[in-house]
Amino acid sequence: MPQGILPYKYEVEKAASGLTALGGLPTYLDLAHVAGLGDSIDRHLHIRGDQGYTDRQIILPLVLLNLAGGDCVEDLRKLEADQGFAKILSRVETHGLPRQQRRALERRFRKERRRVVPSPSAVFRYLAGFCSEVEAESRPAGKAFIPQPHENLMGLYRVNADLLAFGQKHAPTTSATLDMDATLVETTKKEALYSYKHYKAYQPLNVYWAEQELVVYSEFRDGNVPAGYENLRVLQEALASLPPGVEQVYLRADTASYQREILHYCAAGEDKRFGRIEFAIGTDVTKAFKEAAAAVEESDWRPLQKEVQGQMVATGQEWAEVCYVPNWTVQKKDSPEYRFLAIREPLREQLTLTELGTVQPSLPFPTMAFNHKRYKITGLVTNRDLPGDEVIWWYRGRCGKSEEAHGVMKEDLAGGQLPSGAFGANAAWWAIMILAFNLNALMKRLVLQGEWVAKRLKAIRFAFIHLPGRIIQRAGALIIRLTAAHLVNDILLAARRRILALALAPSG
Repeated sequence: MPQGILPYKYEVEKAASGLTALGGLPTYLDLAHVAGLGDSIDRHLHIRGDQGYTDRQIILPLVLLNLAGGDCVEDLRKLEADQGFAKILSRVETHGLPRQQRRALERRFRKERRRVVPSPSAVFRYLAGFCSEVEAESRPAGKAFIPQPHENLMGLYRVNADLLAFGQKHAPTTSATLDMDATLVETTKKEALYSYKHYKAYQPLNVYWAEQELVVYSEFRDGNVPAGYENLRVLQEALASLPPGVEQVYLRADTASYQREILHYCAAGEDKRFGRIEFAIGTDVTKAFKEAAAAVEESDWRPLQKEVQGQMVATGQEWAEVCYVPNWTVQKKDSPEYRFLAIREPLREQLTLTELGTVQPSLPFPTMAFNHKRYKITGLVTNRDLPGDEVIWWYRGRCGKSEEAHGVMKEDLAGGQLPSGAFGANAAWWAIMILAFNLNALMKRLVLQGEWVAKRLKAIRFAFIHLPGRIIQRAGALIIRLTAAHLVNDILLAARRRILALALAPSG
């Protein structure tokens, strides 16, 4: 009886051939090794005792699971089932270790070790080490609450800071434009809380470094925590995580960060390391702001143009400086000065004059009437001295990359599938995903380069990570044999040479 309709059939490879479907993934192991990721885990995390898998042996496979496309703990079984990759991972674990340390690793297992990748049950037990019963008991019902980070979670933050330092060492920049924004991670966990979108979710607050395309800091939060809750503290944590060499910091954020404390901290130069921080932050379009915008002379509204292929193109939007002085800016005599900008855009479907006088349209954004036409109205506050239109385009630069980063976290990586009902376990899962995000960003910018820098992870996974190969052991060395006709073979070899160059680069 035939297997199916079309003229092909499946057979099982009976020989222990060491096939792999992840022929490109070992290059990430190369980069992780050169970046010192495993050593950093050893320094900052001490969850495991002297038995079973080490912290490194659990966290690194979880990072690789993210990169390979797994999105849940159970997918570790698939990673283990890839015999070829498991053989490489096993060899890499002991690379460069003296005999005494290799023996010590073997003695951690009371019985013969049969798995290279830890089992799902072992990982669930490990993630439980990030949970705090004290914080769970002190959580107030129905109120926004951010638990004090578990010391083990702080260890993951320190590991991430080491990755940032590696990226800065090999692609140094003196400036850091930080984009601060929250994202909702929808979930069906019964322990999760309802967000402002009226569904259960968690709401991590992320700080993204635009020049390096790395996540500097990410605080995992419950879904009911407002997006603007304790944002100044998160900004300070991000500033403390920036590596040496950064001299000037800029901040871009939406209206959730429109807070007197943040504006004053940045404008007054209260940060001891960076001093004055230039920013552009979305403003609340209040009644007073609308009145100030309405007072602007029609001749003072300027067209907002966008440069496209060297040509200035009209956007249909207009902007103007607004003489707006909120009450909180005059509470102190030495309060810094701020510039407020208003942006208006005509609605595509205009109401009649009669409707304008009797009906207020129900829209998800604020509107205003100017000369019998209705406009969408937005605003931002800044302390930058650039022309207003340049400030607006600089501010809007955060939207595309920040939102793309959130998409990668939740769709391309495993951030969208949280493993537990326990807050601490989910926070650790999220932090490990951030490590995978940053390792991939370093791979794109420092190693693959060129057109690969702009590719989403799922595109890199399809073209580079998921390469079929056969693992061959010869004279004590492992060889990954790829098909000769594959388009990225030369790219893969060039990537390994660049990683080797990173390893040989002078320190300091």
